[in-house]
Order: sequence, then structure tokens, then C-alpha cells
Amino acid sequence: MEEYHTWQSFGNSHRFSFCQYPFVISIAAKKIIIQRDSEQQMISIARQSLVDKVSRRQRPDMNMLFLNMKVRRTHLVSDSLDELTRKRADLKKKLKVTFVGEAGLDMGGLTKEWFLLLIRQIFHPDYGMFTYHKDSYCHWFSSFKCDNYSEFRLVGILMGLAVYNSITLDIRFPPCCYKKLLSPPIIPSDQNTPVGICNVTTDDLCQIMPELAHGLSELLSYEGNVEEDFFSTFQVFQEEFGIIKSYNLKPGGDKIPVTNQNRKEYVQLYIDFLLNKSIYKQFAAFYYGFHSVCASNALMLLRPEEVEILVCGSPELDMHALQRSTQYDGYAKTDLTIRYFWDVVLGFPLDLQKKLLHFTTGSDRVPVGGMADLNFKISKNETSTNWLPVAHTCFNQLCLPPYKSKKDLKQKLIIGISNSEGFGLE
Repeated sequence: MEEYHTWQSFGNSHRFSFCQYPFVISIAAKKIIIQRDSEQQMISIARQSLVDKVSRRQRPDMNMLFLNMKVRRTHLVSDSLDELTRKRADLKKKLKVTFVGEAGLDMGGLTKEWFLLLIRQIFHPDYGMFTYHKDSYCHWFSSFKCDNYSEFRLVGILMGLAVYNSITLDIRFPPCCYKKLLSPPIIPSDQNTPVGICNVTTDDLCQIMPELAHGLSELLSYEGNVEEDFFSTFQVFQEEFGIIKSYNLKPGGDKIPVTNQNRKEYVQLYIDFLLNKSIYKQFAAFYYGFHSVCASNALMLLRPEEVEILVCGSPELDMHALQRSTQYDGYAKTDLTIRYFWDVVLGFPLDLQKKLLHFTTGSDRVPVGGMADLNFKISKNETSTNWLPVAHTCFNQLCLPPYKSKKDLKQKLIIGISNSEGFGLE
């Protein structure tokens, strides 16, 4: 942190700082810098709110120190959008979520649930904001024009809040998205400066639309007469709500044939159109949403792939590593129930292991520091063995009754982790 503060204070002066060479800093160290930087911003904003209240001779209220989200499950997206729009000045405060009509108190678990459900709804194909590409297993921005891009800004804010509050999200964006998100890494002072535009290649397109990228590569290496054999022009077609629309890649493009001489230009303009120009307004709203929360010099230390790890964590589950780092309360790791538990969990298929992780931590992703960073704990639940396991996602804690057989434990555990939505108090 001293290095980071020195770098912030002296900028591009001749004073040496390791932050001038971010490639030598590990992603774990960068995460610490971002977390501490976020915490300092949270404290600073909360303190300012307190001072403003006192200076107006009003009674301080603890709720003013947080970004309080009150949402209904049945209107999750619209309520979240309304709350974030109204509380734009509070985005850099610590996040707290309340589900209307539920008794759960947010010590971190409700926040994770809110993120999970909101992301699931927004990325659903019927919602129309993002297109899922089965060949590459990733989402990309829909190019459909609309009157209001505020929901794309909401997704950007969500990603920013996740990084800012150290929560991992199950979002499947291609690496190109994070490259665009850092273009530039700091919001430009001139509002007319384009944002989210970066140099893109067939490799970037291949990460989203591999078949199209392969076709364009074939065009570049084609040995015959491109003009006579393909009859293409500098014009592309896209389907929007059942209507085919045409776009010129350059002025008068519909009159310019693609030839052996200009095919490289055609391919580059086509890729730029797909990944930059056709989705500019959508991505710009997303970019400003993310940076409205995460605006920090710390972003300048990050490579695109590191932003992706901070947002999404790692999908690689190492349950043996989780077993080694697990803490116990009321149990010893040699107890029969615990031995049954790990026999069952290590034998689970990947989807059930992910459900277990989601049940106990609120996310099925692994944080930057690996399984050890979860501080996972199994506590003895002195209740009837007819009960299901209980989880406290705020503390990454599993409360396990002392089941007498492996079969009983497996059955109860699968029922518990497969029905884990909603919060209540015992």
C-alpha cells in the first residue's frame, strides 16, 4: 500500500515505484491494493455523509453509512435499477441488501444472493440484452437499437459493485470485453472522447464467434479470385427483430467490391463493426456504469485478464484444497461425520460440488487467493439428524447435524444444496 500511495502521490515523476511496472506485481497483491483502496473510499464517503448531516444539525443515522438496496424478488431488475438510480451518490458506500418481506439480515449473504439472481435474470436470452454464443460459451452485447441504455449501465454498475465489495460473479464475457473495459482505464475528462473502443483482431472475434472468425480467415488465405467467386461488397447485414438491416463498412460500401487487394481492409472493418461500432452505445453505458463505482488509479495496474479474474474468480474447483483449509467448530477432522462428509463431497460430480459451494458461500466461484481464501468452516449443529444442513453464507459456514450414516448424510446434503434460495431466521 505504501508503494501504491507513493505512486499516486508522485505520478509520473522520476521517483521510483514498483507500480510503474505492474507486470512484476502478483494478481493477489493487486487485489489487496484494490480492496484497501475501496475500503478507504468507502470510509471517506461515509465520513463525508456523517459530516454533512451533523453540519446541518440533523441526527445521524447508521443507514446513511451504507448503500441500502431494498428490492422485491418479483420485481428484481426494475427495483434494483430504481434504487441504484436514486442512490447514485451512495455507490461507493458499503453495500447492504434487503429483500422485502424476508427476515434475513445482510451480513454479506443477501448481497451475494442479490447479485446471483440479478445476473441470472439479466443474462437470460428472453431478456434480449445479451446474446449467448453456444460455440464459445460466452455472452456478447446485443446490437439491437433501443431508446434507453440504462440497463446496460446497471450491468456495468453490478460488475463494479462486485469488484468494489469483493464478490465474485458468474458472468461469461469473452476476454475482449475486459480489454474494452480498460480502454481507457480512467474515464477521460473530455466527454466527447470515445470509450470502450480498442484494436480488435480475428483472435478477438474467434473468442466470441469462432465460425465467423474461421470464415474470415479462410477469405484472407483464399488463393482464387475473391471478387468473382464471392461477390461481396463492403456492406454487412444483421437481423434485428426479424428484419434484415444493411450497414456500409465505409462510405459507399455497397458499391465497393471485396477483392484480393482490399480483403484485409474488409475483414478489419467487419471485425471492428461487430465488436466496436455496432454495440458502441450499449458498451459505453456499460463502461460508464462500471467506472462510476470502480474509478481508481488501481485499475491502471491491471491487465484485462486480471480484471476478469477479479470479477469472475476462478471456475476451477479444487475440493481437496478446500478440505485442507477447512476449519471446524464442535467437530474434529477425524470425526466420523466429517469423514463421511468429505467422502461424499469428493465423490460428487462437478455440478453438485458447485451447488455445495453456492449453498455455503453464496457463489460457486473461487476467489483470487484460491480455496484457502474462503475461510470455510463446518460447525456441529446439535439438532435432530432428521434436519437438513443449514448454511450461513455471510460467514462461509456449514452447520452439519451429526448424521450416523454416509447414506443419510448424502441424501440430506443433496436435498439442502439443491433447494437453497431465499433467506429466513431460525
